[in-house]
Amino acid sequence: MDFGLTETQEDVRRNVKAVCDRFDDAYWSDHDDTGDFPVEFTDAIAAGGWLGIAMPEAHGGAGLGVAEAAVMMHTVANSSGAMAAASSLHINIFGPHPIVVFGTDEQRERWLPDLIHGRARTCFGVTEPTAGLNTTHVQTRATRDGDQYIVDGQKIWTSTAQEADKILLLARTTPMDETERPIDGLSLFYTNLNRDHVTVREIAKMGRHAVDSNEVFFDGMPVPLGDRIGEEGKGFRYLLHSLNPERVLVASESIGIGQNALERAANYARERVVFGRPIGQNQAIQHPLAESWAELQAAWLMTQRAAWMYDQEQPCGPEANGAKYLAAEAGKRACERAIITHGGLGYAKEMQVERLFRESLINWIAPVSPHLALCNIAEKALNLPKSY
Repeated sequence: MDFGLTETQEDVRRNVKAVCDRFDDAYWSDHDDTGDFPVEFTDAIAAGGWLGIAMPEAHGGAGLGVAEAAVMMHTVANSSGAMAAASSLHINIFGPHPIVVFGTDEQRERWLPDLIHGRARTCFGVTEPTAGLNTTHVQTRATRDGDQYIVDGQKIWTSTAQEADKILLLARTTPMDETERPIDGLSLFYTNLNRDHVTVREIAKMGRHAVDSNEVFFDGMPVPLGDRIGEEGKGFRYLLHSLNPERVLVASESIGIGQNALERAANYARERVVFGRPIGQNQAIQHPLAESWAELQAAWLMTQRAAWMYDQEQPCGPEANGAKYLAAEAGKRACERAIITHGGLGYAKEMQVERLFRESLINWIAPVSPHLALCNIAEKALNLPKSY
């Protein structure tokens, strides 16, 4: 049993790190202050071909698996950019998966090259203010009108919508009371984010200011029939194919940001001298940091296993949720401990760890809460009654 990275994965890690190293703490602190999108960084990643890491070679991608994508996103989050850097790329890595699996040859040829080469920026329109994690209850409607649909409704927490020209959109095409099950009657579209029919309002938030989060309002937005992915009414099923990869990528990012904070804390603990000795010599400093090291290592093993299972086309829902749960907990805790290790300076922006802590909370909350991840594990892995 080999626990090391493959030669390909090591190449991914080394080359992605080389790109990330060009964007230092000052770059990301400035973007956190101004809220400007990190265009230079995303352009550099696209120029290296990394946006297509898990997309088909026939369309310009690398044709690699979720395991390699996890290595990439772990490396990105373990750089100065942390979650701002990871979130600026995240949707391009996992979001197009339904297109790859369920799109037609014409759709893949029309859409994927622009995504892979960074010519198109997309956002993910699923979450709604009244539905939350109960995705089957989304109320955004797509009404068939000849060879197009007309979309009306609202989405929330739509990242990069200020920058995006495309949207992967889940909308109800059949009213729920006319379907046999709530998962029926939802359709998935990849289409232009038509600003003539869309209002985007940015949400002021706690962290990751360089990557916008938004409310998006649709008012009669036309969507061509050819922009629907797969069959009408089966969009929720198609969306499920991207959920496990997303959980794996979020887990890898959580581990990366946690290890980022842990390294900063350990460096500070070696250098900071109080009462004539480095504070890292004190067990009250050592033990929490050592505990975080162990937690992050364990979470990484779980993440690698979930990624491997997905790439082997094995069912991996509990493993993907377990990886996301363990990694998000460990990442958040490592960032908190990094602040405490720095003492009062941990509250200062110049030390960076307060930024990492703010950003670590994103993966703890989303895209699935720790509580719902545990519910899934209880139901699917332990055969306990469904609780939601």
